[in-house]
Parts: sequence; C-alpha cells; structure tokens
Amino acid sequence: MGDERDRLATRRRTLLSAAGSLTGTALMGTTTVTGSESREGRRRCPDATIRPSMNHCEGASIDGCADDDPETIELRARAKETLDERYATVGDLIDGGFRPYFDLKRRGSSNGWSHWLSPEYIGDDILLDPDRPESVLVDNETWRPIGIMFIATENGEPVDPPPPVYRRGRSENAEDRRCSPWHYHRGFPGRFAWKYYRQVYESDGRDGDISLPCRTPCMMHVWTVPHPAGVYAHDAPPPEKRGDLSATEPGFETEVDPSEATLGWGTLPDDVIPDWTPEDLAGW
Repeated sequence: MGDERDRLATRRRTLLSAAGSLTGTALMGTTTVTGSESREGRRRCPDATIRPSMNHCEGASIDGCADDDPETIELRARAKETLDERYATVGDLIDGGFRPYFDLKRRGSSNGWSHWLSPEYIGDDILLDPDRPESVLVDNETWRPIGIMFIATENGEPVDPPPPVYRRGRSENAEDRRCSPWHYHRGFPGRFAWKYYRQVYESDGRDGDISLPCRTPCMMHVWTVPHPAGVYAHDAPPPEKRGDLSATEPGFETEVDPSEATLGWGTLPDDVIPDWTPEDLAGW
C-alpha cells in the first residue's frame, strides 16, 4: 500500500508540474496570471491566452468549403461509416484503444461532449484518413459518437501547415478555392488538454518534457450529425440540432443506464480512468 501511495503521489507531482502555476488561476476563470513561472510562460508563449482561444493554422481557409461539395460528402460519409461500423459505442472506443478526455468546466456547467483520443493514430504518419481518426467526439448525454476530429501529427509531432481537404482547380484567387478548415488552440484550456493527453496517455514526462505547449497541433472537426454551421464547424452542434439521438448501449459491462446518466469519469470502467483526472489536478 505504501509503494502504491508513493507512486500516485509522484504521479500527481509530475502532472502538477506539467500544468504549472497557471492551473491555480486559469481554471478558476480569472484573467490575470501571477507568479514567476507564469510570467516566464508568457515570455515563452506571447500569443497564448488564459481564456479559451483558437486561431487558424498556416494556410487555413474555409472559403472553399461547402457541405454539398463531393469531397465533403464523401469524407463525411466515410467518417459516419467508421463510427457506425467500428466505434458505435463507448465500449468500442475503449476496445479500440481510444482514451477519454472530459474538458474542465466550472461547477454547475454542462459541457455536453467529450474527446476520445487514439495514441495509435496520433502517433502514425497518416493524415486526413476517416478510417483512422485521431479523435472521436462523443455526445455525453446519449453516449453516441457525433463526429471525428483530425489532429495534424506525424509520429506524434505537429505538422504545420497541414494539407487541405481539397482544392478546386486554379483561379486568380486560389485562396477562395481551397478547403482547409484547420485551427489550433492557444488558450489555456486547450493547451492544458493537449499537455494532459501527452503527460497521462503518452507519458512524455518520463523524458523530462513537462512544460505546457504554447499551442496545440492543428485540428479540424467533421460532424456526422446535423450541424447548422456546417460539417467542419469548430463548436459542437447544439444538442437540439443533433438529430433524433436516443441513448445507446454503453458497449461494456456496467450497471449504469446511459438513458439516466451523463457520460463522465464516474461512469467508466476503473481500468479506463487515469490515476488523476483534470478535475483532480485543479482541486475541484
């Protein structure tokens, strides 16, 4: 028992170091950062913010994107086929090696959806393949996948600029004819989420790299449920716009009824829950 407590204590100290002194201020929603480590972080990452914030990746453009374009239709159809046939339940995602991340949120707030990340697909050298999505997006109320998220990495390292989804010939204004809806997160919540994934699920802290990144890799969503802002929209569709979604089977042995419980850390099998969740590190 003593060895296990020591292991967990060491693990928590490592993760807290990864979050740095930003954790105590940013996660509570303040707009200022104090402490020498925070000032050093701002010098290292001058474009980073405390509040949630994103920006377009180099070469990104949404002007050429259209939901009725044949490339978009095919990409969405292939993504939906992958979810329907291989990752229809949370249990399928667990069996497929995906790891959960539930965004930090204030008490009493409703987040609505979660990211399930694949170390295998993030660590390979394949981009924009709906058969190998780096992340699956899950509706927490119904436990159903509602889309995928591509992460532009090769062998785990960011790729920038990432390739476009498609181009439409040449014109005097080529920018208007390219669909490349990639974005990155520079706000603390997104940076913390990426660092948490790497620290907990890839364990790069063992190599001494425990600093927060200045930004995340480039990412893009493909929603397989109806979305009023389009297939590639950044935010999830409002729950009432996600189509006729009823709660699905969990896909793993549990006494929890998805029609009565919201998907979260407390509803997952013990062997899927990491030693420390983001809320543990924030002291919530």
